[in-house]
Amino acid sequence: MNKELSSTTLMYSILSVEEGVNVQKNYLESGEILEDEIEYEEEILGDLEQALMELIDVYKVRCKHDPELPSIEELLSDFEE
Repeated sequence: MNKELSSTTLMYSILSVEEGVNVQKNYLESGEILEDEIEYEEEILGDLEQALMELIDVYKVRCKHDPELPSIEELLSDFEE
């Protein structure tokens, strides 16, 4: 079995985790969280942001080897539109 992720899988992973970061930020800003749960929810946000940074680092390396891939900026901006 090939252990390397396809570029498509990597792109969708980045977009999914980016969406998770945005959802978690909105949730934290909503004021709906009980005070004793805020720290836990902030840890989740930190973990999601770390995962996103790691995926982006892998993607940037992939882009160097495959110039046909969209830049990370293009990938994320296309998703936001």
